[in-house]
Amino acid sequence: MTSERVIVSFRELGMQLRSGALSPVEHVTDTLSRLAADTHNAVITLDAERAVEQARVLTEELARGEWRGPLHGVAVGVKDLFDVVGLPTRAGSNVLADAPAADADAPMVTRLREAGAVVVAKLHTHEFAIGSTGDAAATGPALNPHDHTRITGGSSSGSAAAIAAGHLTLALGTDTGASSRTPAALCGVVGLKPAFGTLPTERVFPLSETCDHVGVLAADTHAAGVAWDVLSKTHGTGGRVQAPDVAGVRVGVPVDDYWRPLDPVLTAAVDTALESLRARGASLVEVRTPMIDELAATYSVIVGTEAYATHAMWLADRLADYQGVTSERLLPWKEHPARGYVDALRTCRRLASAMRQAVGDVDVLVLPTTRLRATRIGMPEVDIAGTAVPVRAALSALTLPFNLTRWPAVSVPGDVTDGGLPAGVQVVGVGFDERGVLCVASALARRV
Repeated sequence: MTSERVIVSFRELGMQLRSGALSPVEHVTDTLSRLAADTHNAVITLDAERAVEQARVLTEELARGEWRGPLHGVAVGVKDLFDVVGLPTRAGSNVLADAPAADADAPMVTRLREAGAVVVAKLHTHEFAIGSTGDAAATGPALNPHDHTRITGGSSSGSAAAIAAGHLTLALGTDTGASSRTPAALCGVVGLKPAFGTLPTERVFPLSETCDHVGVLAADTHAAGVAWDVLSKTHGTGGRVQAPDVAGVRVGVPVDDYWRPLDPVLTAAVDTALESLRARGASLVEVRTPMIDELAATYSVIVGTEAYATHAMWLADRLADYQGVTSERLLPWKEHPARGYVDALRTCRRLASAMRQAVGDVDVLVLPTTRLRATRIGMPEVDIAGTAVPVRAALSALTLPFNLTRWPAVSVPGDVTDGGLPAGVQVVGVGFDERGVLCVASALARRV
């Protein structure tokens, strides 16, 4: 089943709002109607009354000639890991079914509001963000707008689905190993993971303090750039968007077996992206990362141990309230020795440094976002040339290393040679920061 999708660019929406062709009240009201009729299980709850009132205030500001910037009057969604004042944070779990309404916004939500964005909804998340598929939650699986039998990816499942469906142009997500970039890739939208620590995670339900990042899901790279400008600066308005000039940029192409996807369409998407960058003046450099398998192996130990520490009491008292796949992932870490956790942290730091030395001469890396495209809902494995491939691992293997190195990374839609499900191309900052990464990504941009 493929749903009808009408995608409006962020730039076009902003021009309509600023010119008065569309008022914030009209835009927000229409968005709320779209979200109320959503068929992708992307929406957890609407904040309709508060959103319309905020839109009314913003409409009056425009009438007085007051403009807060490109987010003025733009409806946004928020993954249900963030606190939004007046709404409960349930994190996709029955464990938090009785959670009280938050008494304050997360800092990232506050910054969006101050820049003129209107928070209209909390959106679906894989339970407690412990999963890259988006199909394990108290409210059931999120459905990919390109095909309702397919996963959205996770854990920012609702954010990606709502944008791919055309309901929103911008949403907040998180990214601990894949959670913004993988659903962006599978749903055909843009997913940005900034460098570690650049955006505060206060009032965002934690998965791993070592690897948690706030993320941005967007309809296009322009929207992601505006959101980054707003979120990264206390008084950011989203006013500066860098032109996609890539002449002279050194692009690293990882050639180790680890980085190879399992779908030839993904290989072709990256090849097309690389050729496009070369044609625009970038230079391509093959890079090798002999430490990558050992570095990646530290991820499950670090994240698993830290996640178990967060959930230990609930697992002891309320095990039945967890989705089975979630508790199965958490419980094995109950007896994991402290030495193993500390060893993993030390190994991670050592090998992250070694990886930077190995690729440090390039500005960015360009590679697939995932090893697979969207699989069918509920399938833990897929057959690839007679080999059973675990879906969860295939969806996070190419993204999680950059949570360990803590570098900025963005997934953008790539060329799809078979006309089928979306393909994600990942741009990772080595010498470049978030704005540089988005500049390169913009050079690859195509409509979702």
